Amino acid sequence: MLLDERRTRILKFIEEKGFVSLQDLVEHFGISESTARRDVEYLDGISQVRRTRGGASYIGESITAFEERKVTALRQKEQVAQAVAGMIDPGEVVLLDGGTTTLEVARQLMGRSLTVATNSIPIVNLLVNQPSIELISIGGYVYPKTGVALGPIAQAALKAIHARRLIMSVGGITELGLFNSNSLLVETERYMMESADEVWVVTDSSKFGRSALAHLAPLTAMDRLITDDGLSSDWRIRLEAAGVEVVVVDGREAVSGQREHTSV
Repeated sequence: MLLDERRTRILKFIEEKGFVSLQDLVEHFGISESTARRDVEYLDGISQVRRTRGGASYIGESITAFEERKVTALRQKEQVAQAVAGMIDPGEVVLLDGGTTTLEVARQLMGRSLTVATNSIPIVNLLVNQPSIELISIGGYVYPKTGVALGPIAQAALKAIHARRLIMSVGGITELGLFNSNSLLVETERYMMESADEVWVVTDSSKFGRSALAHLAPLTAMDRLITDDGLSSDWRIRLEAAGVEVVVVDGREAVSGQREHTSV
């Protein structure tokens, strides 16, 4: 079992139990006590568990199952996805991360002549039979709750990919920047950001003012943000001051804000 895979499974086991002893991990995973201790120390270091005497307790934020998240703010996600698809030119190389909003974007791209690279199994399954799309599946350990490939294999693949745009979703946005729901996802997403000329964030407006467990990047890391018309004027001003081009989708209409070029 790969190191990342084992640690992800250990984290899931601790999440399900709430608390486990080192001996529980030794018996359940067939590993040595010293290995179990190192894995717990790592998970404690990324703020997913808290080490206790002889074991660990879960303190991370649980990731809602992908199928459950798909129906949240579905109308807004569909509107945002339609607008994003209209901004993508034929022949582009597009990198998609594994969010539910990006799955809707992929649905809107069906039938287009594009190259799509993704670490999302649901997106791969959606596009695999689209003859006009050249599909690149980024491998790695597949995190079971989200259906995305993570870890060193995914990161190595991303180093070999250059995309015109990364289209990604996030778990929350505050004045401190972009957040996601689990520390294990963030490192791979940073590799994705480095692989693209432009970073577009697609999200419904409910994510603003909401943080999540792991900080991903500052607001200035985005080139463009596309969201629904629930975005407040205060947030629009804050984003544009950070040099982000803001596109607000109102039904079928998309209104683009003036990009301010600032040094980062």
